[in-house]
Amino acid sequence: MSASDPPVGRDTSSDDAVEIRDRPPEGRYIISLGGQPLGFSQYTLGSGEITFIHTQIDREFEGRGLGLRLAGAVLDDARARGLRVRPQCPFIASYIKAHPAYRDLVVRRSPGRS
Repeated sequence: MSASDPPVGRDTSSDDAVEIRDRPPEGRYIISLGGQPLGFSQYTLGSGEITFIHTQIDREFEGRGLGLRLAGAVLDDARARGLRVRPQCPFIASYIKAHPAYRDLVVRRSPGRS
């Protein structure tokens, strides 16, 4: 991560801040702790839309709620940027289902489309 990538989210509840940054050239948000990458959410951008493809937390950091922090931050960023969301990633889709406040971001399928 470079200094030119502004943080999307930061959690200062511990001594080391968890930071989430958008890396547009890579098409992914990176979650890190003390500069160490812990996971990512991969996406593609379209006209006024962001499609989340895959979210992953490194195995050694699973079970700490980092995926939930990442999902919330990327959806908050999509809202702040005025983007509609296509949750192809099962983790992001299940997060939205469990957090109704994000459902308004989801692009609805047109009738007759699968």
